[in-house]
Order: sequence, then C-alpha cells, then structure tokens
Amino acid sequence: MKLVFAGTPEVAVPALDALIASGRHEVVAVVTRPDAPAGRGRRLVASPVAQRAEEAGVEVLKPVKPRDEDFLARLREIAPDCCPVVAYGALLPQEALDIPLHGWVNLHFSLLPAWRGAAPVQHALMAGDEITGASTFQIEKGLDSGPLYGTVTEAVRPTDTSGDLLTRLAFAGSGLLAATMDGIEDGTLKAVPQPADGISLAPKITVEDAQIDWAAPALRVDRVVRGCTPAPGAWTVFRGERLKLVQAMPVPDRTDLAPGELSAGKNNVYVGTGSHAVELLWVQPQGKKPMKGADWARGVRIAPGEHVG
Repeated sequence: MKLVFAGTPEVAVPALDALIASGRHEVVAVVTRPDAPAGRGRRLVASPVAQRAEEAGVEVLKPVKPRDEDFLARLREIAPDCCPVVAYGALLPQEALDIPLHGWVNLHFSLLPAWRGAAPVQHALMAGDEITGASTFQIEKGLDSGPLYGTVTEAVRPTDTSGDLLTRLAFAGSGLLAATMDGIEDGTLKAVPQPADGISLAPKITVEDAQIDWAAPALRVDRVVRGCTPAPGAWTVFRGERLKLVQAMPVPDRTDLAPGELSAGKNNVYVGTGSHAVELLWVQPQGKKPMKGADWARGVRIAPGEHVG
C-alpha cells in the first residue's frame, strides 16, 4: 500500500522505521507537527519523526492545522491507500479522514477500550495495572473509540516508569502496526467494534496531578512518581521551593514517620506517608540537575522533624 505516516515524538519513530523497513508498503510522506522551540536558545527544531523521515528521503508535511487547505490538497494529490498514525498530536478533521482508501489507523498505547486519551501509559501505571499493551484501531470522530484491528500485551514491571514502559510499547506496537497494514492490504483483517464495557479515560497529566500527597499510602506515592517520570515529573515542596522526585522506593519496615516527615541518615533519606515510609533515591532540586537523595539531604542539612509538602 501507499502510506502517509502521521506522528511527532520519539515514541513514534520505531513504527515509522518498521513501515519503511517492511519492504511491502511504501511510505510516500510523513505528517508531523510544525517545528517547535527547544533547548536554552529556544531555536526551532524539527520533530523526531520529521528528522527520521528526512534521513530516509521521505517527503515531510508540517501543517499548522490538519484542516489547512494546502495540506488537504497535497494529501488528495498523494492519494494514500492508508494513513497509519502514532502520537501525531492534533485532531484530524473529517475531510482528512475521508481521503485515504482505508482511512487512518492509529497505534494507541493501551488495551482499548481502557485508557482512551492522551496519557494512557501514565494512567495505567498510576492505577496499578499489571498488564497493559497497545492497540491498532480505525480513527473516527470519537476519542479513541473506533473499531479495533489488533492488540499486543505487555507486563508492567514493578519498577517501570512511564518512560520505560512507553519505550517497550513503542517497539512492540511498531510490529503490530506493520502487521495491521499487511492484514488490511490482503483483506485478512477486519476492524471490530470496541467492547462497550471497560471504558476508562486517560486525560493529559497536569503539573497539579503530579504533586505528591504525603497522606496517601506509600504504594500510591510510588505509582505517582513512576507514572509521572519523565514527564511532567512528580514533585513536592521543601523550604518553599519545588523538589522533583525522580525515583523513590517504598520501605515497608519504616513506619515511625508522620506523612511528609523527613529522616536523613548517612546514606539514605526517608519520607513518611499515610502508611509506611518511602526512600528518596533520586531527586532534582529547583534549578539543579538530578542527584542522589542522600547527597541532596547532606547538602540541605535536614533538621529533626522537618517536612516536605
């Protein structure tokens, strides 16, 4: 099939690579978000998908909005058979959805209908899911509600951050998306409606969502830290400044600390929660680089009974 791939961040690159390498389909163009400011100089930088497409000699389309008439005209000119999508980052208008013969097929990082929305991996971790996965489905007007082509499952590991899990799903999902394209082309794969039961929503995680509630149990604190790493980053307040929590670990045998109370030893720093303590393994003070929790505690000289939060 003649494909136009839509995607923007690094997590979409493995799927683009898989389709380019398939040998069976031709990726004739890529649709991605416009160049965005990045780094200290805030200079405009092309998206990871745009950079990869340019390396591969594939045409890159960067509409400000996918309803832009110039973009729609070019898409009609290309006349793709199908448009596979991974984390493109913009809503597609019906005029765009109607152009490819087989529509737009999205790779979504959850086992739909669970976790429809922008942050499925973060929500799966924060909810304590033991199994997650990726799904391919036909895009329609509703939010991640279109009929399913296929799924692949992935076990959630006890120390997974959303970054760890998303990386594994990006590679597992790339194979699923390539197989979905094959099945659509040869007619062996038909999309089936999503189950009506088990629908859950995964809106974007805000900075406010990432603030740690130390009155919550240690298990919840651990899930929020892992779910919000690397973005937007779990955080708390210490001496009036924000302290990012990069890595924490529940310590079940430490139950002597009140919620938010700090205790620093030579090589460890602990915080009380609504159940047992957590150890702060890595933290990032405001304006500084990540550092070991014990190094941070030594530097700030925590006073007895001092709290975070």
